Amino acid sequence: MPGLLLDTLNGKRADRVPLWLMRQAGRYLPEYRALREQKGGFLAMAYDSEAACEITLQPIDRFGFDGAILFSDILIVPHALGQHLEFLAGEGPKLSPALADASLEALAADRTRYEPIYETVRLCRQRLPQGVTMLGFAGSPWTVATYMVAGEGSRDQHAARAMAYGDPGKLDAILDAIVGETIDYLSGQIAAGAEAVQLFDSWSGSLAPDEFERLVIGPNARIVAALRERHPDTPVIGFPKGAGEKLPAYARETEVQAVGVDETIDPEWAARELPAGMPVQGNFDPLLLLAGSDRLEARARFILGAFADRPHVFNLGHGIDRRTPIAHVERLLATVRAFEG
Repeated sequence: MPGLLLDTLNGKRADRVPLWLMRQAGRYLPEYRALREQKGGFLAMAYDSEAACEITLQPIDRFGFDGAILFSDILIVPHALGQHLEFLAGEGPKLSPALADASLEALAADRTRYEPIYETVRLCRQRLPQGVTMLGFAGSPWTVATYMVAGEGSRDQHAARAMAYGDPGKLDAILDAIVGETIDYLSGQIAAGAEAVQLFDSWSGSLAPDEFERLVIGPNARIVAALRERHPDTPVIGFPKGAGEKLPAYARETEVQAVGVDETIDPEWAARELPAGMPVQGNFDPLLLLAGSDRLEARARFILGAFADRPHVFNLGHGIDRRTPIAHVERLLATVRAFEG
């Protein structure tokens, strides 16, 4: 439904800056931890539409954020493409078979896995307060491919990067499959009620500039173009974490409507270098929010001031840490709400 966040993503600058936080529906909330004890593991909750909707709405009920981000995971796409997905305690996600040693063609896709996600979006749209924007999301092709190739997360994405050089045709086929799947998946979220969608590229910073152009900008541009054709009024936020000096090229060449800025980027530099008038999102350091030092308010005001001349969605530079105290989030929220600029 129309609201401050959606207006900002569409290029309008209002008197107040909208706010939501990446991973705002999650383990730092006591109500989330209580529900997880009842419902079981992460994946079970992601596929339980009633539970996933309740989790999506928890931070809205507690903090009154301007956007509700779907409770789900970027690895729903490889799960639907036919890889087995599990989340192991203390180890994170595991996908099998790993495509470093298996072929994409050997997988048996099951696209019914998307249906509970769409139902979560429908339920949330029915229950959200007036003026709160419903956000869908998916992982960007490169980041999703790193998990599919290695079968798990890794520090330097070695397996996928090695495949990009050693067997580029195989990696291109994997990326092509993810692109097509992501277009349909996000289109389904939008049809179910998502008012804007975000593409998360958590591992884009591991690539050399020419590989970034080929493996990040190219695939994301195809997704944005297809979504714009199908849903011309739905903004797409691109978030290439670690892009650094490649961020302006990403913003221009993918043609996303808004761009996420991570905490390693100087917001004054981003304000100068990004396309004029483009909405930006970010870029408070999640670790400063965790620490909650006396620098919290000053840093928030600095970021708000740096982006004061363009549409700005206040957010973190990446996901909120599960150990973050509620009181620190409340301090951040009060600072952003009090800003006039």
